Amino acid sequence: MPAASTIDLTGHCLIAMPAMADPNFARTVTYVCEHNSRGALGLVINRPTELTLQGLFEQVDIPLAAPALRALPVHYGGPVQVDRGFVLHSPVGQWQSTLRVTEDIGLTTSRDILTALGQGEGPAKVLVTIGYAGWAPGQIEQEIRQNAWLTVQAEAPLLFEHPPAQRHAAALRLLGIDLSRLSEQAGHA
Repeated sequence: MPAASTIDLTGHCLIAMPAMADPNFARTVTYVCEHNSRGALGLVINRPTELTLQGLFEQVDIPLAAPALRALPVHYGGPVQVDRGFVLHSPVGQWQSTLRVTEDIGLTTSRDILTALGQGEGPAKVLVTIGYAGWAPGQIEQEIRQNAWLTVQAEAPLLFEHPPAQRHAAALRLLGIDLSRLSEQAGHA
């Protein structure tokens, strides 16, 4: 059994290294919403799907009166529970089922947030996903030791303001790294 986590990556981004072979995570940025001794939960934030919020709201039979939200993409959040929606948002607010990630960011899975968004009364910043990424206890730490991920403290603009196609490069810039200089070869000192 893996040792309990000695680091807490909650509120950080995992940036897939160029050699990442898993197609679920190649060239992704994953925001870690919870990381503790029971494992970790995160959302891929740079894989928009063809589904828009308008389409999602039609599927769940909730009116979407907020025109600014209609064309927003629903993202592929990860390979776990791909039939379930997750709303990453700021501010946290008061919803039926919310995980407080940071002081300003929450992850909500209850229908009440969608109803509020449809009425134009939801959080100011949202990123909606279908599915999530999950790790067993110690798994992220092992993957980091294997050079699968870089980590960086997340910033709200990365999550909510940068276009999805620019989030990978933007996350690397937070570390001061130029993507063109990253090697696919890993080394250990």
